[in-house]
Amino acid sequence: MNAHDPSRRRFLGKAALIAMAALGTEAVARQAASPAAKPATAATLPRLTPDNALAKALAYTDNAATVKHALFKPGSSCANCNFYKGAKGEPSGPCQMFPQNTVSAKGWCTAWAKKA
Repeated sequence: MNAHDPSRRRFLGKAALIAMAALGTEAVARQAASPAAKPATAATLPRLTPDNALAKALAYTDNAATVKHALFKPGSSCANCNFYKGAKGEPSGPCQMFPQNTVSAKGWCTAWAKKA
């Protein structure tokens, strides 16, 4: 039998298309059936600890009143930092510098930038 038989090529091409369509349909159905992943919120993120590697690199502390760093400006804290995204009056909230954690509103780190 000739390997270049057009009917054989056509058959194999259609068989491959049908198989790919079946796999694609199954993947779409599985995705639709799975529960949607919820985005992380301050309530679901763990609290940042000062022993975290990034926290150490940015000299993070939970209590700005204890800071003795050369870059510290009196009155600065996470609560009045541009990177802090916690709600006003809440004890902690998310921070853009530490996206996998929440930070103390009374905390401070060297990335502090005055909230506009």
